[in-house]
Amino acid sequence: MTAESSRSLSARVAGLPAWIGFVPYVVVSIVHVVALGVGADAVAGPTKLALMPLLAVAALWAGRGSTWGTPATLLFLALAFSWLGDGAGTFFPYAPELPVMLLCFGLAHIAYIVLFWRFVRIKRWPAWALVYAAWWLLLVVVLWPRLGALSFAVAIYGLVLGGTAATATRCAPIIAVGAAFFLASDTILAFRLFTLEAMPDWTSPLVMLTYTLGQGLIVAGVARGLPRLAARTGTANT
Repeated sequence: MTAESSRSLSARVAGLPAWIGFVPYVVVSIVHVVALGVGADAVAGPTKLALMPLLAVAALWAGRGSTWGTPATLLFLALAFSWLGDGAGTFFPYAPELPVMLLCFGLAHIAYIVLFWRFVRIKRWPAWALVYAAWWLLLVVVLWPRLGALSFAVAIYGLVLGGTAATATRCAPIIAVGAAFFLASDTILAFRLFTLEAMPDWTSPLVMLTYTLGQGLIVAGVARGLPRLAARTGTANT
């Protein structure tokens, strides 16, 4: 291949739209949710661990051409901690899975909150964001008698999760919707963990359907603005 043809190929690749990078994530997400629905654990396990790395690749593709800055660091920290939370039982086999999962996802949500609060916000708090305070209070009241030793850990995690959804209301609609799906996923999961007898089997794939939608929408909303964010933060630091 000549240098000219190589440059031409590179230009064509660079000209591909940002959404192309999300295709592998979408495909694997669908395979994972379907595998959960039909009980194919041999497929569900590895596809779950592939989700966040694929989403990180999608973010890199969408933000290509931009310099690395604090927003990108926070985004990838959120994805890294989410990946550790997804694989808590695999990565930390000798530790209690649920507390480790709550810790990892709690750190992911803190990264998202800082990202939304400091870099991605575009408007003031909407009045309806108070619904997330009501969500947290209701969740704690309903689940508290069943939480046992995890009572305070779940309550704190709920505050952080609600904080992510609330701060996302100041961002672009795609990010706010993604955070709402993320919150829905953890809400369903909480009831599956502590009130399993009341939850039908189809809520297991629903947890991951809402989770993959939520994470995907958040990352798509943030990543498409990474070049602008990097330029803005870079200017502010000079």
